[in-house]
Amino acid sequence: MPRKLKHLSERISSRTRILPRLRAFAIVCALALASYCVYALSHGLDPVVAVIACALLCVILVAFIYLCLNPDSLRSLYTEQALSTASEMLEIIKEGLNERSAQEICQRLLPETRAMAIAVTDDARVLACVGELESDFPPGSPIHTPATRYVLEHGVAQSFTHMVDVPSERTPHRAIPAGIIVPLKVRDKAVGTLKFYYHRSHDVNRTQYALASGFAELLSTQLAIHELELQDELTARAELRALQAQINPHFLFNTLNTIASLTRTDPLRARELLREFSSFYRATLENSGSFIPLSREISQTARYLLFEKARFGEDRIVDTFDVTSAAQGAPVPAFIIQPLVENAVRHGMKDEGALHIAVRASVPEEGTVLIEVADDGAGMDGQTAARLFDEREKAPDRTSPQGGGAGVAMHNISERIRRFYGPRSCAHVESEVGRGTTVSFKLDLENSILGQRGVE
Repeated sequence: MPRKLKHLSERISSRTRILPRLRAFAIVCALALASYCVYALSHGLDPVVAVIACALLCVILVAFIYLCLNPDSLRSLYTEQALSTASEMLEIIKEGLNERSAQEICQRLLPETRAMAIAVTDDARVLACVGELESDFPPGSPIHTPATRYVLEHGVAQSFTHMVDVPSERTPHRAIPAGIIVPLKVRDKAVGTLKFYYHRSHDVNRTQYALASGFAELLSTQLAIHELELQDELTARAELRALQAQINPHFLFNTLNTIASLTRTDPLRARELLREFSSFYRATLENSGSFIPLSREISQTARYLLFEKARFGEDRIVDTFDVTSAAQGAPVPAFIIQPLVENAVRHGMKDEGALHIAVRASVPEEGTVLIEVADDGAGMDGQTAARLFDEREKAPDRTSPQGGGAGVAMHNISERIRRFYGPRSCAHVESEVGRGTTVSFKLDLENSILGQRGVE
């Protein structure tokens, strides 16, 4: 639960506990003073004292009436209870509508209404039912009520105040006196229902209808947010698969040619490279999960450089990796470091001399990881560097003869950082012609949309 929402819920909970305590205190004081007045009058005590006691009794009675009947106090109490319930429901359904979340929703809402039972369904079956009808409609049972099917088909709330006879899992005839059924919608389409069942027809009133509609609207909003997050995740996964499919064919052919030439001059080295190349591509195809540990991405990057060193020569590429122990297990999207190193080799290597590449990763503060890829290669002008991570820039054309150059990798990484990690994360590039390039990005792990689902 977000901190502000959690704080609001705690504050509301404490305030809703205070008012009943004040009422109880007022009742006790009123009873005590009333007893004293009776005792004073029956034993002929000082009239002045009796009058003062009666006055105090009147004051306490007025306070008691105010606390019990004051509309503002009652409205405040009901509003705060509704807000508290709403905040808890947002936390329950943040991972979508399923049997577990539906069960918790029903358990949380039942005490807030006059209903004898509350049920939640998807578009085909019951997800949960709590209350007196719990054994009649267990999770997984089909939808029998015609009104529920109507709500799912038309997306319009329905209520009934006459006896409805429906089959249940326990008996072929289950009488339900009254009920309210409201749709749970995502993008104007009913994906489920929230159902309130009552003992008596007069329990179905405007207050209960407003509660059912309000809670259904709240749940629908959260479900819509959840679906947007899933769409972001699926889009990011699709982009990752596209990136995997577009691994530079020149790198593939050059590496195979390098290994082929070594089979004549250094067979043992060729065998070692072939084994590493197999591991490299296997990891490339397998790293399609949401997140992988940073240590795995580092290992994949080191393998890539192994092949490039074999191609250009050990003295042409000098790499260093400085990854703190705290950062090694950090969850990161696959292909977030390797493309940057590949860009450094492809676009930064000069005609002569060694290209130095440094990969650094640390945890500057809890819940945050900082990653840097630096080289001392050819570099680029400041204007070109500033455009690489600029969201206002049009994405490079992947179908161009050069595949968009370094901009494709940069744009892809920037998009996935934004989708996975949110607005508190950022990417930055600094470069100078002839001096090299440093690309850094800060990732907000705590608020990533997949952070709580674990590393694959």
